[in-house]
Amino acid sequence: MTGPAAVIGSGPNGLAAAVTLARAGVPVTVFEAAETAGGGMRTSELVAPGVLHDVCSAIHPLALATGFFGEFALARRVDFVVPEASYAHPLDGRRAAVAYRDLGRTAAELGPDGRAYARLLRPILRRIDGAVDFAFGGSMLRLPRDPVAAATVALRALEQGSPAWNARFGDGDGAALLTGAFAHGIGAMPSPSTAAVGLLLGALAHASGWPVPVGGSQAISDALTADLRAHGGRLETGHAVDDARELDAFAVKIFDTSARDLAGIAGDLLPRRYRRALSRFRPGNGVAKVDLVLDGPVPWRDPRVAAAPTVHLGGSRGEIAAAEREVARGRHPDRPFVLLAQPTDFDPGRNPAGVHAIWSYTHVPAGSDTDVSERVIAQIERFAPGVRDLVRAVRTTTAEALAGYNRNYIGGDIAGGAVTLRQLLARPALSREPWRTPARGVYLASSSTAPGPGVHGLAGWYAARAALRHDYRLPAPRLGLDGGVPGGDAGQ
Repeated sequence: MTGPAAVIGSGPNGLAAAVTLARAGVPVTVFEAAETAGGGMRTSELVAPGVLHDVCSAIHPLALATGFFGEFALARRVDFVVPEASYAHPLDGRRAAVAYRDLGRTAAELGPDGRAYARLLRPILRRIDGAVDFAFGGSMLRLPRDPVAAATVALRALEQGSPAWNARFGDGDGAALLTGAFAHGIGAMPSPSTAAVGLLLGALAHASGWPVPVGGSQAISDALTADLRAHGGRLETGHAVDDARELDAFAVKIFDTSARDLAGIAGDLLPRRYRRALSRFRPGNGVAKVDLVLDGPVPWRDPRVAAAPTVHLGGSRGEIAAAEREVARGRHPDRPFVLLAQPTDFDPGRNPAGVHAIWSYTHVPAGSDTDVSERVIAQIERFAPGVRDLVRAVRTTTAEALAGYNRNYIGGDIAGGAVTLRQLLARPALSREPWRTPARGVYLASSSTAPGPGVHGLAGWYAARAALRHDYRLPAPRLGLDGGVPGGDAGQ
């Protein structure tokens, strides 16, 4: 096949696909409905003039650990700060639990739970490359490169809610520290799917760390966009694609959209059976975002919490699990789980001196229009008495508003579909190449396909490489700063 390619959507996956195609010599145009590129990687003056907040993602555990950004040499293009403390978990009436890069230090400070915590994560850390490959290497139908690493992660994930887990931890500090990471999976707990997500994120906290991009998440988007343009790619912002027929001039179409949006846009291009599978792909719970501007740092009761850019709020494992179950049942918990980012001390040049931009979100029922700012601030105040007195400005984005901001966030679901065991195996359909649809030259490259949510660009990378292989008969290009175009002109 010859001819240009279109990429619909400029999130991390869309830009990864476009960069890969452009590097291979394929003429590629990215269509983005918003006025700026980035999708989940945008930074702007959301709350107050002159104060920058990340619009969606803020901290990036996958940026330094996964294949596409490694090949792309992202760490040489964007400055990252990798703190010694990856994340912290304040607790009532006692010291916080802190996940340091140093696993031994983390275990030592956890007290009675420390030995069990280290025994759980150390085998994963010893085979971290294989564990990351198992989770993010592509289709779940392929054989893992390191079966031992895959089995180690899988067996520990399957422990959740079992007597084996209770024998390890009960409801102690180590369990709380892990549960904060598990909650990134946005689903009821205990479950193997949220546990698998959390175990990998928890292990990375002790490996490559949880880095803060200097200047905000927009820096990642800007690096990808600059590389796309440097290799002849085009970016059209403010251009929504609602009907695939307007893309007839493009030989290959790669959609960085939700599964349901692909079904609506591509329409009759796709076989009816596949459209039904896309329509059945279930969205997950929603997210409500609460951004704050403070006149000083958060006054954490335990000052060690200030050493971590990411903070998980919600109390014990049991309390967080109960809150997540409430959300799964369609209710708003009084004491929700809150994911908070405090980047100012790690990126002091981002905002004016003395101003602290606090980013946070909590999980809510899909489509919720409830303002949860009071509940979120109450959870922060619970572990940081006096924080209310520092609040200069607040901006709340409900799940309903988040869906309006980005139509891929159905009902406020930022994960591209519920993170369940079934929808991790068949994302969105059971296939060795889940990015490749039954229609020739049509690909899905979003969080709705493998390997799922996160700022990693992998779905786009895998989709683009599949298109190069099947449609253009070209090898995958080199992506690093010194990379070239190995395949010649794809238009010939």
